[in-house]
Amino acid sequence: MKILFSTIALLLHLVAFTQSESISGIYTRTLGPSNGIEIMYKLSLNNDGSFTFHSNTKQKGAPADKNLYGKGTWKIEKKVVTFITNEKTDISEDYTLDFNGSKARFISKSPRDKSNRIIETALQFYESNIFWIETLRLPKM
Repeated sequence: MKILFSTIALLLHLVAFTQSESISGIYTRTLGPSNGIEIMYKLSLNNDGSFTFHSNTKQKGAPADKNLYGKGTWKIEKKVVTFITNEKTDISEDYTLDFNGSKARFISKSPRDKSNRIIETALQFYESNIFWIETLRLPKM
């Protein structure tokens, strides 16, 4: 009986690990330059369930770049990634973005899809308290 429970526990652990393994990585997108503005987004999802986010805005003629940072933890359930920011430990002078309430759909080609169509692995945000993130799509590098 102990062997059966150990085997089931091991299988559940492997399934959970492979799911987070496939989604973890770096997601980036660069918009512009249009009207002299270029915006770069970079989201790193780590295997340990933590994330970091960086947004860099370069404006032609402006004296300095504008950088915004965020960090926290993430979890996935049925292809929906939920982001959590602990206000005590994750918000600081540098990391000012609060990702609480942010959700993104993990988009990838199904292993059952044997067609030749190309589906880019990406995260598509659909809910966020940060208005400019709410519709952001970040392809995986």
